[in-house]
Amino acid sequence: MLQIGPYTIEPPVVLAPMAGVTDRPFRQLCKRMGAGLVVSEMVTSDTRLWHSRKSQLRLDHTGETEPRSVQIAGGDPKMMAEAASMNADRGAQIIDINMGCPAKKVCNKAAGSALLKDEQLVEAILKAVVQAVPLPVTLKIRTGWDQANRNGTTIAKIAEDCGIAALAVHGRTRACGYKGEVEYDTIAAIKQSMSIPVIANGDIRSPEQAKAVLDYTGADAVMIGRAAQGRPWLFQEINHFLQTGSHLPPPSLSEIKAILLTHLDHLYQFYGDYMGIRIARKHVGWYLAAQPGGSCFRKQFNQLETISAQRACVQEYFERLINGEDIAA
Repeated sequence: MLQIGPYTIEPPVVLAPMAGVTDRPFRQLCKRMGAGLVVSEMVTSDTRLWHSRKSQLRLDHTGETEPRSVQIAGGDPKMMAEAASMNADRGAQIIDINMGCPAKKVCNKAAGSALLKDEQLVEAILKAVVQAVPLPVTLKIRTGWDQANRNGTTIAKIAEDCGIAALAVHGRTRACGYKGEVEYDTIAAIKQSMSIPVIANGDIRSPEQAKAVLDYTGADAVMIGRAAQGRPWLFQEINHFLQTGSHLPPPSLSEIKAILLTHLDHLYQFYGDYMGIRIARKHVGWYLAAQPGGSCFRKQFNQLETISAQRACVQEYFERLINGEDIAA
C-alpha cells in the first residue's frame, strides 16, 4: 500500500505525468479504470506564462477525484516555490516535482532531468518547495544524467532529507531517453536505502511485468506511462493480477468502442471543437494501433474536420470489426 502524506493510494498503480497526454479527460478516464493515483501534465514554474491557453487547461482540475497531484517543472527554487503555492491555492493536494523529463526543450532550460547534474540546486529546489506548501511533495527522477553519472541514490537521499513524501524513479538515465534496458537494480538499491515510498517506472506494459517489478525492486507502487496510451484498461488488468494472480479477459470490441467514444466526447467538451478534433487524432491512433486495418483507418480519420464525422467514423469502424468484415476492403 502506497502512503503519500495523508493519502492512501490504493491500488498501488500510478499514471505517470506525460506532457500532451495526461490531460484532465485522460486522467479521469484512467482513474475510472483503476489507477490509484493520476498525475497532471507538467506545468511550468514560470507563472508569468500561466495565462496561455495551454497552461490554463493544464491547471484545470474541475471535477477530479482526490487526491489531485500536480507536477511542476523549473530550475529556480523561488519560482518553483511560488508555483507550488499557487497550485495549492488552485486545489492541488500533492505537488510533484519533475526532475525526470529527458526532453531537450526542458533540459535546455535547466529543468527536468538536467537538474540531476547539480545536486546543490536539487537540494535548494526541494527545500524551497517543501517549505512553501502544507502539502505532501513528491519527486520524479531518473537514475542519473548518463551512464558515467548515475547519482540516483544520492539524489534520493537528498530528497528524503528535504522532506519529500514519495519518490518515483524512471529506471534510465537522461541520456538513455526511453531506449535501452531499464535499471531495475538501481531502483531496488534506491528503495533499500530509503524509508520513504518509492514508485518504480519504466517499460511496465503488462500485469506480469508490474508484479515482477514490484517483487524485484521492493517498490511500493508501479508507475505506468506510455503503455496506458490507447489502453487505459491496463490499470484494472494490473490490479486484478496483483490481487488474484489471474488475468482479466481482454475488453471486447464493444467495450473498447464505448471507452473510446466516451473519451472522445470528453476531449471535445474539454478542448472545444477545433482543438478537441485535433487532439482526438493521436488518441484514436493509440487505441487502434493493434487493431486490424488500424493504420489505414487512421489516415482516413485524420482527414476529418467535424465531431460528428469523427464519431461516425469510429462507430462504423468498430461495427465492421464486430461483424467480422474485412477492414482493408
